Amino acid sequence: MSVQRSLFNLLKSRSVAPLVGARLSSSTGDGFGHIALAWGTLQLGHGPGGLSLVLACRAVPALLVLVGGVLGDRFRRHVVLAGAEVLAAVTWGALAACFLGGGVPLGLLCLLAFVSGLERPVFMPTLRSIVVDLVRVRDRQNTNALLGQADSAGLLIGLALSGIVVAAVGPGWAAAMKAASGAVSVLLLIRLNTSVWRPERPRLLTDLRTGWREFASTRWVWVLTVQFTAVAVSVSTFMGVVGPSHMSQGHGGSGAWGVVAGCEAFGALLGGFVAARWRPARPALATALLPASAAGPMLLLGAGVPWPALAAAMLVPGVGQAVYFVLWSTTLQREFPPQMLARINSWGLLGNFALTPLTLLAAGPLTSAIGPRNTATASALLILAATAATLTSAQVRRLPAASEEPLLLEEWEEPMVVVVEAEKS
Repeated sequence: MSVQRSLFNLLKSRSVAPLVGARLSSSTGDGFGHIALAWGTLQLGHGPGGLSLVLACRAVPALLVLVGGVLGDRFRRHVVLAGAEVLAAVTWGALAACFLGGGVPLGLLCLLAFVSGLERPVFMPTLRSIVVDLVRVRDRQNTNALLGQADSAGLLIGLALSGIVVAAVGPGWAAAMKAASGAVSVLLLIRLNTSVWRPERPRLLTDLRTGWREFASTRWVWVLTVQFTAVAVSVSTFMGVVGPSHMSQGHGGSGAWGVVAGCEAFGALLGGFVAARWRPARPALATALLPASAAGPMLLLGAGVPWPALAAAMLVPGVGQAVYFVLWSTTLQREFPPQMLARINSWGLLGNFALTPLTLLAAGPLTSAIGPRNTATASALLILAATAATLTSAQVRRLPAASEEPLLLEEWEEPMVVVVEAEKS
C-alpha cells in the first residue's frame, strides 16, 4: 500500500469518516448560527447595542482556551468534542425557542450567548489534537486536510442556506438548524475510539505550567504563534470592519462583500487538495511564508481596485489559510507527544482569542479616523512586517520535514499513564 493513502481511502476509514462528517455537520451549523444570532437579537428589538453586547458575551469564554487544552489532554478526545457539541446543541435549542417565542429579555440572551461560547475554547485545541489518536503518522497530513475541507464546505453551505432560511421562516428556525447540526455531530463523534492519556497526579495548574514550559521552550512554535496572532489581528480588522465599510461606501454593497468573503471560503476548500499533496522540505518555513498571502487583498483594497478583482484575489489567501493550518497541525503532531498536544494548541490560540475582540473594538474608530483604504494598507504592512520578523528565526527556517516514524513513548518527558490506546486505522 502507498505510504500516503488517498483522501478517498481515508474517507472509508471508520476512524476518519465519522470525524469528517461531524466537522461537516458542525460547520454547516456554524453558518446558520452566525446569521441566526444577529437577526434573532435584532428581531427581538434589542438593536445594534444589544447585538454588540450579545456578541461580546459569546466571545468572552474563548479566554478559557487553556482549560480546554487541559481537558483535551486529560480525557478521551472524542468524548470532549462530543460534550462540547452537546452543550452547543442544548444552548442553541434554547436560543431557537427564544427567537421563536419572542419577548425575551436581553439578559437571558446574553447568558445563553455566553454558554454557547464555551464550546469553542474546549473544542478547538482538542480538535487539533485528536488526529494523532485516530491515524498513523503517514496519514496525518491528509486527515488534517480533509478536516479543513469539511470545515470550509460546511461553512459555505451554512452561510448560503442560512440567509434563505431566515428570510423564509425566521431566525428561530436557523438557530434550530444549528442545534440539529450539533446533535448530528454528537452521534458521529461517539462512534470514534480515542486514547486516554492521564497524568499520574492530575492538577489543573500543574498541567497548565507543563504545557507552557513545552510551548515556551520551543522557539519556532512561539515565534510562529506571535506571527499568527499579528496576522489574526489584521485579518479580523479587514474582514470585520474595513471590507464592509469600504463596500458600503459605493463600492458594491453588502452583496459584493458576500461574494468577496465567499471567494476566500472557496479558496480554503480548494486549499485542502493542495495541503494533502504538498510535503515541503522545510514545513515551518513554508508555514511562516503562507500568511503573507493575506496581505494581497488588503493592498488591493488600499489601492482602490474594483470589487471583482478583490474577490478573485481573495482565492489566494483562502488557499494559503487552508495549507497553513494543515502544515501547522501536522508539524505539531509530529514534534510533540500526544498527551501534550491540546495544551500546546491552547497556548497557541490564546493570543488570537484574547486580542480579536479588542481588535474589533479598536478597528471601528481607526477606520473612521483614517479611512478604510488606509486601514487596509496598514493591516497589510503589519502582516508583512510580522512575516519578515518570523523569518529571522533559524529554527523556523531550518526545521526539517516530518519523519514517517512516530516518537517512542520513552522519549516523552511528562510522566503519564496510558490507560487505553485506541487502534489506529
